[in-house]
Amino acid sequence: MSEAEPAAVSLSHRVPDLGALELLIAVARLGSLGRAARARGISQPAASSRIRSMERQLGVALVERSPRGSRLTDAGALVTDWARRVVEAAEAFDAGAQALRGRRDSRLRVAASMTIAEYLLPGWLIALRAQWPGTAVSLHAGNSRVVAERLLGGEADLGFVEGLDVPSGLDGAVIGHDRLVVVAAPSHPWSRRRTELTAAELAKTPLILRERGSGTRQVLDAALGGHGGLAEPLLELASTTAVKAAVVSEAAPSVLSELAVGEELTARRLVEIPVRGLRLGRDLRAVWPTGQRPVGPARDLLGLTRGG
Repeated sequence: MSEAEPAAVSLSHRVPDLGALELLIAVARLGSLGRAARARGISQPAASSRIRSMERQLGVALVERSPRGSRLTDAGALVTDWARRVVEAAEAFDAGAQALRGRRDSRLRVAASMTIAEYLLPGWLIALRAQWPGTAVSLHAGNSRVVAERLLGGEADLGFVEGLDVPSGLDGAVIGHDRLVVVAAPSHPWSRRRTELTAAELAKTPLILRERGSGTRQVLDAALGGHGGLAEPLLELASTTAVKAAVVSEAAPSVLSELAVGEELTARRLVEIPVRGLRLGRDLRAVWPTGQRPVGPARDLLGLTRGG
């Protein structure tokens, strides 16, 4: 440790705090400790105590008190001049910090896994716009692994994932729940069977699936791990829309979020296939880097996802 380091560490103990310096400046401007106390929103005894504490800290008398008011000593006048420079520097610091906050709050970068990005985020972002009309929002949609990478790389302010757990390096909060369903085209043999599909049958069937790293794939891999494991997919596609299109074209069945297939099931373009004894539920989570709780528009968006 160098000789300069102890002095740097103890500087905060040797220099009066900003509140004390602002009080001294008020005494110089108003010519009265009582008026200075009122201007600073504190009692006169508290102001007197603060001036005495500052005098002890500096080792010099700063204010002479009399029935006619208070005046600065010669040392007090010099210290007040220095205090003005310190306070001006603090005001510049505060103005700069506010400008940084303003720039930060003028944008929001969101990364979300595909199902949330396509079926839930649009409504949340419309509601957010009413609260932050001047905020520019950018949305990057990708699988859960990509969301985590963007957050950890400082490329997103808030993320949303679907899966079994919070990705490493992130904190999160459950904002909802989802269920995966097995779907097939109406012409597929599974759509006409009278008995429920078994987990083992599902496991050994080549399906059309999302890519590895997606929340959907993670849940399905875990659910079928005890039933022989997932068969090699017939197709791996990077978007839910592409998977649905392939299933509708009768290529093969798939497993997708019920959020994503509601319209197709209602219109009978797809059919839900019951599976006996297989749970395919998952949590929907908001996530952010560990220890960096969302602030500004990101905090308010998080509130909207939880119903305000």
